[in-house]
Amino acid sequence: MMLPIARMGAPVLAQRANEVQDVADPAIQTLIANMIETFIDTGVGLAAPQVSVSVRIVVFNLTPEWGKLRGFPEGIPLTVLINPVIEPLTEELQVGWEGCLSIPEMMGEVARPRAIRYSGIDQHGEKIVKEAEGYHARIVQHECDHLDGILYPQRMLDMRRFGFVEEIKQARANA
Repeated sequence: MMLPIARMGAPVLAQRANEVQDVADPAIQTLIANMIETFIDTGVGLAAPQVSVSVRIVVFNLTPEWGKLRGFPEGIPLTVLINPVIEPLTEELQVGWEGCLSIPEMMGEVARPRAIRYSGIDQHGEKIVKEAEGYHARIVQHECDHLDGILYPQRMLDMRRFGFVEEIKQARANA
């Protein structure tokens, strides 16, 4: 079932989400299935608070087709990450443009650690530990920020690099 997306200003997006206690809980399994259905055609990731559920679950996926457009041609397989933990593997920051389903039609430039290790459990209760860099690392960090009540504009260093997608695309094309 497609779920409505909470937009910036919704209280659920400004609070720390709760740990998932029982991955096998049918309500958690239904939430995960609905989250996947909700984001799969509209973006690369989704966090439970974005669908107004304050639990620590993110889902993400980058098809090779979408990946080619973002310089990541191998894509990222569909991943469900529950109770995630992120560890930066470098102090090197990488600046990149980000958008968000909760802030429609807007984008901004955000500096994030270029390489990370992330861990958690999947929808079957299996442990996940992976290293990621570049766009993959950016996606994971962006989605996990939602679990701590952080939206990407709060990570921006220069608000002059924040605006409507169409305006920014046009300005970049004319540069």
